[in-house]
Formats: sequence, C-alpha cells, structure tokens
Amino acid sequence: MPSLVLDVSLTSEEFLAVYQGRANRVLLRSRDGRRVSLPAHHLRPYLGHGGIRGTFELEFSSEGALLSLRRLA
Repeated sequence: MPSLVLDVSLTSEEFLAVYQGRANRVLLRSRDGRRVSLPAHHLRPYLGHGGIRGTFELEFSSEGALLSLRRLA
C-alpha cells in the first residue's frame, strides 16, 4: 500500500475552524513535498489542549482512498 509521512503541527486555535464549521479539511504537506487534503475528522482523536503535533503515517489505496492514519513513535 502506498503511504506518506506527515509532520503535523496545528494549534488548537487553527483546528477551531473545524469545530466552528468553517472548515472540514486540513491541508498538509508530506515529507516528500506532496500536498494532502485530509478530512479533519481523521485528526480529531489526536487533538489535545495544545493542538495536534507529531509525525503520522497515512496509508492509502492506489485509487487515493484513505486506509489508515496512525501516529508514529
């Protein structure tokens, strides 16, 4: 399965737009420079008081459908 590594750094204020209904996707850039438009609800489990910070692996199908998103140690 194809995968991308993403370094995510979003403050809780930046993610607030999702909760206010002003945004439903987050635009990220992978380590290899590709842009990823990710539905924001996939990041909600990782949201803390300070926002979302960490390195994630995104696995997707050959058609581009998201298969999994997990935080790397």
